[in-house]
Amino acid sequence: MNCFFFNFAVQKKSDKNTKFLNRFSTRMFLENKANRNSKRGWIEVICGSMFSGKTEELLRRIRRAEFANQQIELFKPAIDTRYDETAVVTHDESSRMSTPVQNSSEILLYVNFDNVEVVAIDEVQFFDDGIVEVCNTLADAGIRVIVSGLDMDYLGNPFGPMPKLMAIAEYVSKQHAICTRCGDLAQFSHRITAQEGQVLLGEKDSYEPLCRHCFNEVNKK
Repeated sequence: MNCFFFNFAVQKKSDKNTKFLNRFSTRMFLENKANRNSKRGWIEVICGSMFSGKTEELLRRIRRAEFANQQIELFKPAIDTRYDETAVVTHDESSRMSTPVQNSSEILLYVNFDNVEVVAIDEVQFFDDGIVEVCNTLADAGIRVIVSGLDMDYLGNPFGPMPKLMAIAEYVSKQHAICTRCGDLAQFSHRITAQEGQVLLGEKDSYEPLCRHCFNEVNKK
Protein backbone atom coordinates (compact mmCIF):
# COMPACT_ATOMS: atom_id res chain seq x y z
CA MET A 1 0.00 0.00 0.00
CA ASN A 2 2.83 2.40 0.88
CA CYS A 3 4.47 1.65 -2.45
CA PHE A 4 1.21 2.48 -4.26
CA PHE A 5 0.93 5.87 -2.58
CA PHE A 6 4.60 6.60 -3.27
CA ASN A 7 4.19 5.87 -6.99
CA PHE A 8 1.01 7.94 -7.09
CA ALA A 9 2.78 10.90 -5.42
CA VAL A 10 5.70 10.65 -7.86
CA GLN A 11 3.29 10.57 -10.80
CA LYS A 12 1.39 13.62 -9.49
CA LYS A 13 4.66 15.53 -9.07
CA SER A 14 5.75 14.53 -12.58
CA ASP A 15 2.42 15.73 -14.00
CA LYS A 16 2.82 19.11 -12.24
CA ASN A 17 6.37 19.50 -13.59
CA THR A 18 5.18 18.71 -17.11
CA LYS A 19 2.39 21.28 -16.88
CA PHE A 20 4.85 23.89 -15.56
CA LEU A 21 7.31 23.23 -18.38
CA ASN A 22 4.51 23.49 -20.95
CA ARG A 23 3.39 26.84 -19.54
CA PHE A 24 7.01 28.06 -19.38
CA SER A 25 7.64 27.02 -22.98
CA THR A 26 4.51 28.81 -24.18
CA ARG A 27 5.52 32.03 -22.45
CA MET A 28 9.11 31.92 -23.71
CA PHE A 29 8.31 30.97 -27.31
CA LEU A 30 5.07 32.53 -28.50
CA GLU A 31 5.44 30.77 -31.85
CA ASN A 32 4.22 27.60 -30.12
CA LYS A 33 0.72 29.06 -30.15
CA ALA A 34 0.73 29.45 -33.93
CA ASN A 35 -1.84 27.16 -35.53
CA ARG A 36 -2.23 27.63 -39.24
CA ASN A 37 -5.43 25.59 -39.33
CA SER A 38 -7.31 27.55 -36.67
CA LYS A 39 -5.76 30.86 -37.85
CA ARG A 40 -5.93 32.60 -34.48
CA GLY A 41 -4.20 35.95 -34.22
CA TRP A 42 -2.85 37.91 -31.28
CA ILE A 43 -0.86 41.05 -30.44
CA GLU A 44 2.59 41.24 -28.84
CA VAL A 45 4.02 44.54 -27.57
CA ILE A 46 7.75 45.01 -26.98
CA CYS A 47 8.32 48.23 -25.02
CA GLY A 48 11.01 50.01 -23.05
CA SER A 49 13.41 52.94 -23.09
CA MET A 50 16.00 53.97 -25.64
CA PHE A 51 18.89 51.48 -25.96
CA SER A 52 16.94 48.66 -24.30
CA GLY A 53 17.04 46.31 -27.29
CA LYS A 54 13.42 46.64 -28.46
CA THR A 55 14.21 46.44 -32.18
CA GLU A 56 16.71 43.64 -31.58
CA GLU A 57 13.97 41.63 -29.87
CA LEU A 58 11.54 42.41 -32.70
CA LEU A 59 14.01 41.15 -35.31
CA ARG A 60 14.78 38.07 -33.19
CA ARG A 61 11.11 37.09 -33.17
CA ILE A 62 10.90 37.69 -36.91
CA ARG A 63 13.89 35.41 -37.52
CA ARG A 64 12.27 32.65 -35.45
CA ALA A 65 9.09 32.98 -37.51
CA GLU A 66 11.18 32.74 -40.68
CA PHE A 67 12.67 29.45 -39.46
CA ALA A 68 9.08 28.16 -39.31
CA ASN A 69 8.58 29.27 -42.96
CA GLN A 70 5.94 31.80 -41.98
CA GLN A 71 5.07 34.72 -44.25
CA ILE A 72 6.16 38.01 -42.65
CA GLU A 73 5.64 41.67 -43.42
CA LEU A 74 7.59 44.41 -41.59
CA PHE A 75 6.60 48.08 -41.36
CA LYS A 76 8.05 51.23 -39.85
CA PRO A 77 7.00 54.92 -39.77
CA ALA A 78 8.42 56.88 -42.69
CA ILE A 79 9.50 59.60 -40.24
CA ASP A 80 12.23 57.33 -38.85
CA THR A 81 15.21 57.82 -41.19
CA ARG A 82 17.99 57.76 -38.58
CA TYR A 83 19.85 54.82 -40.11
CA ASP A 84 18.04 54.08 -43.34
CA GLU A 85 14.95 55.26 -45.21
CA THR A 86 13.52 51.77 -45.72
CA ALA A 87 15.37 49.30 -43.47
CA VAL A 88 14.68 48.65 -39.80
CA VAL A 89 18.09 48.98 -38.12
CA THR A 90 19.14 48.28 -34.53
CA HIS A 91 21.69 50.30 -32.58
CA ASP A 92 24.27 47.59 -33.28
CA GLU A 93 23.48 47.93 -37.02
CA SER A 94 21.58 44.67 -37.54
CA SER A 95 18.98 45.38 -40.20
CA ARG A 96 16.08 44.07 -42.22
CA MET A 97 14.23 45.66 -45.12
CA SER A 98 10.79 47.02 -44.30
CA THR A 99 7.96 49.03 -45.80
CA PRO A 100 7.93 52.65 -44.54
CA VAL A 101 4.43 54.12 -44.22
CA GLN A 102 3.17 57.64 -43.56
CA ASN A 103 0.26 56.65 -41.34
CA SER A 104 -1.32 53.60 -39.76
CA SER A 105 -4.06 53.10 -42.35
CA GLU A 106 -1.46 52.49 -45.07
CA ILE A 107 -0.46 49.25 -43.35
CA LEU A 108 -3.78 47.61 -44.18
CA LEU A 109 -3.30 48.56 -47.84
CA TYR A 110 0.03 46.74 -48.02
CA VAL A 111 -0.82 43.61 -46.02
CA ASN A 112 -1.68 40.53 -48.07
CA PHE A 113 -4.41 39.02 -45.91
CA ASP A 114 -4.49 35.84 -48.02
CA ASN A 115 -1.10 34.51 -46.98
CA VAL A 116 0.64 36.73 -44.40
CA GLU A 117 1.03 35.12 -40.97
CA VAL A 118 3.11 37.69 -39.09
CA VAL A 119 2.97 41.49 -39.26
CA ALA A 120 5.72 43.37 -37.39
CA ILE A 121 5.79 47.12 -36.76
CA ASP A 122 8.81 49.01 -35.39
CA GLU A 123 8.81 52.40 -33.62
CA VAL A 124 5.06 52.11 -33.20
CA GLN A 125 4.94 55.07 -30.78
CA PHE A 126 5.32 57.42 -33.77
CA PHE A 127 2.06 56.30 -35.37
CA ASP A 128 -1.33 57.93 -34.98
CA ASP A 129 -3.98 56.48 -32.65
CA GLY A 130 -5.45 54.58 -35.60
CA ILE A 131 -2.66 52.03 -35.18
CA VAL A 132 -4.65 50.48 -32.32
CA GLU A 133 -7.55 49.62 -34.60
CA VAL A 134 -5.13 48.48 -37.31
CA CYS A 135 -3.52 46.01 -34.92
CA ASN A 136 -6.92 44.77 -33.76
CA THR A 137 -8.04 44.29 -37.37
CA LEU A 138 -4.91 42.27 -38.19
CA ALA A 139 -5.17 40.10 -35.07
CA ASP A 140 -8.90 39.51 -35.62
CA ALA A 141 -8.03 38.29 -39.12
CA GLY A 142 -5.83 35.57 -37.60
CA ILE A 143 -2.49 37.34 -37.95
CA ARG A 144 0.24 37.42 -35.31
CA VAL A 145 1.04 41.10 -34.72
CA ILE A 146 4.37 42.14 -33.14
CA VAL A 147 4.97 45.82 -32.38
CA SER A 148 7.88 47.55 -30.65
CA GLY A 149 8.25 51.08 -29.37
CA LEU A 150 9.01 53.50 -26.56
CA ASP A 151 6.46 53.29 -23.76
CA MET A 152 7.45 56.72 -22.35
CA ASP A 153 8.70 59.97 -23.85
CA TYR A 154 11.69 61.99 -22.59
CA LEU A 155 9.57 63.47 -19.78
CA GLY A 156 8.52 60.08 -18.51
CA ASN A 157 4.96 60.36 -19.84
CA PRO A 158 3.14 57.61 -21.80
CA PHE A 159 4.09 57.89 -25.47
CA GLY A 160 1.41 58.14 -28.17
CA PRO A 161 -0.69 55.00 -28.73
CA MET A 162 1.53 52.76 -26.60
CA PRO A 163 -0.75 52.62 -23.50
CA LYS A 164 -3.73 51.50 -25.58
CA LEU A 165 -1.65 48.94 -27.47
CA MET A 166 -0.34 47.50 -24.21
CA ALA A 167 -3.91 47.30 -22.91
CA ILE A 168 -5.27 45.27 -25.84
CA ALA A 169 -2.21 43.05 -26.33
CA GLU A 170 -2.13 39.41 -25.26
CA TYR A 171 1.58 39.69 -24.48
CA VAL A 172 3.65 42.65 -23.27
CA SER A 173 7.45 42.48 -22.89
CA LYS A 174 9.24 45.25 -20.98
CA GLN A 175 12.85 45.70 -22.09
CA HIS A 176 15.39 47.54 -19.92
CA ALA A 177 18.58 49.40 -20.73
CA ILE A 178 21.46 50.05 -18.32
CA CYS A 179 21.55 53.39 -16.50
CA THR A 180 24.54 55.35 -17.77
CA ARG A 181 25.03 57.01 -14.37
CA CYS A 182 24.76 54.20 -11.82
CA GLY A 183 24.53 50.93 -13.73
CA ASP A 184 21.08 49.88 -12.52
CA LEU A 185 18.26 48.83 -14.84
CA ALA A 186 17.00 51.85 -16.78
CA GLN A 187 13.47 52.49 -18.05
CA PHE A 188 13.61 56.26 -18.77
CA SER A 189 14.93 57.99 -21.91
CA HIS A 190 16.51 61.22 -20.67
CA ARG A 191 17.04 63.88 -23.33
CA ILE A 192 20.44 65.53 -23.04
CA THR A 193 19.80 68.30 -25.56
CA ALA A 194 17.90 71.55 -24.97
CA GLN A 195 15.44 70.88 -27.79
CA GLU A 196 11.81 70.47 -26.69
CA GLY A 197 8.88 68.65 -28.28
CA GLN A 198 7.83 65.04 -27.79
CA VAL A 199 9.29 63.76 -31.06
CA LEU A 200 13.03 64.18 -31.55
CA LEU A 201 14.81 61.54 -33.58
CA GLY A 202 18.22 60.95 -32.08
CA GLU A 203 20.77 58.53 -30.70
CA LYS A 204 23.45 58.75 -28.01
CA ASP A 205 23.99 62.39 -28.91
CA SER A 206 20.43 63.18 -27.82
CA TYR A 207 19.39 60.61 -25.21
CA GLU A 208 20.71 58.54 -22.34
CA PRO A 209 18.92 55.72 -20.47
CA LEU A 210 18.42 56.34 -16.76
CA CYS A 211 16.98 54.44 -13.81
CA ARG A 212 14.16 55.97 -11.76
CA HIS A 213 16.49 57.41 -9.10
CA CYS A 214 18.89 59.07 -11.55
CA PHE A 215 16.04 60.32 -13.74
CA ASN A 216 14.43 62.01 -10.72
CA GLU A 217 17.75 63.47 -9.59
CA VAL A 218 18.44 64.95 -13.02
CA ASN A 219 14.98 66.53 -13.21
CA LYS A 220 15.38 68.18 -9.80
CA LYS A 221 18.10 70.43 -11.19
